[in-house]
Amino acid sequence: MKTKTKKEKSFDTVKVFREIKEKIAKETENMNYLQFKEYLKQHQMEPISK
Repeated sequence: MKTKTKKEKSFDTVKVFREIKEKIAKETENMNYLQFKEYLKQHQMEPISK
């Protein structure tokens, strides 16, 4: 029976996005709709064009 060895990931996408999501949730937890809308405008990312 062969055993597989797990390769250590150099970048874990799920972990990074979970951390980003939690950071945003903490920053916006007590905001009303208008404050949240303004937050999104200020933190909007520019699209990447090729």
